[in-house]
Amino acid sequence: MIPAADTPIGFALHFALVCLSLAYFAALYRLLKGPTIPDRIIVIDLVASATIGVVLTFIILTGKTIFINVALVIALIVFMGNVAFAKYLKKTVCDD
Repeated sequence: MIPAADTPIGFALHFALVCLSLAYFAALYRLLKGPTIPDRIIVIDLVASATIGVVLTFIILTGKTIFINVALVIALIVFMGNVAFAKYLKKTVCDD
């Protein structure tokens, strides 16, 4: 059951979706203007976090908890990417 937008929880969920949309636009700006690779990696983390937020908001709106697996898989993939990038940075910084 989707809560109506005029209820407090419905308003909060719709407001959360608007804020997450703004986060996507901020990430797009940083992706285009980011001068370095670490800036773009941070954008990937922001987009992944916003996507997890959208999935969780959708779960709350619809009550379909099966999608929690999607959020979990996204979080795990992003974590593994961060670990790989940290190893890459360690290798390139220590070699210089």
